[in-house]
Amino acid sequence: MAAVFTCCLGCCGDGASGQIPLKEMPAVQLDTHRMGTDVVIVKSGRRICGTGACLANAPLHQNKSYFEFKVQSTGVWGVGVATQKVNLHQVPLGRDSHSLVLRHDGSVYHNNEEKNRLPANSLPQEGDVVGLTYDHVELNLYLNGKNMQCPASGIRGTVFPVVYVDDSAILDCQFSDFYHTPPQGFEKILFEQQIF
Repeated sequence: MAAVFTCCLGCCGDGASGQIPLKEMPAVQLDTHRMGTDVVIVKSGRRICGTGACLANAPLHQNKSYFEFKVQSTGVWGVGVATQKVNLHQVPLGRDSHSLVLRHDGSVYHNNEEKNRLPANSLPQEGDVVGLTYDHVELNLYLNGKNMQCPASGIRGTVFPVVYVDDSAILDCQFSDFYHTPPQGFEKILFEQQIF
C-alpha cells in the first residue's frame, strides 16, 4: 500500500504541494506576424513606427472591450478595429469593409465612407491619449478620458485592434494598465480562454 501511495505522489509532481502550475496567459500586444512590411514594433509590442499597419494579437471576443493609444509623435496615423483580411501594407485604413478607424484628421472611416468626425477643437495632438470602446456593434472614441460622442459602426466579423502610422508618426498601445479608467462595463481585452 505504501508503494502505491508513493507512486501516486510521484506521478502528481514533486509530491510537496499537490498543485499544478497554471499556464500564464500571454499579454495583449501588437502582433509582429500581422503587420505591414515597413512597420517597426518596439517596446515589447507596444510602440509602432515606420509605415503601415499592425493588428493586435488578440481578437475582441468579449462583449465590451476597451483599449488606448497615446500619440507620441504626430504624423499620419489611425486607430480602430479591423478583420484579418485588412491590407496592412496600405495606409490609410478605412478604405474597405475590413477596417473601421479614426484617422489623425479626426475623421472616422469604414468602407471608404466617412462615418463620423471628431469635433474640430478635439483633434488628438502629441501626448494625447485616444481611448476606444467596442461592443460588437459600435466603436466609440475618447480623448484624454472624455467621451467624444462620435460613434461609428458597420464592420462585421471577428475584429482586432488595429493601428497604422506614416509620415513620422509614433503611437504607443495600451491594452492594460490604462491612462484613463475605462467607461462603466468596459474592460481590457481578454484572450478567449480568459472569458470562460
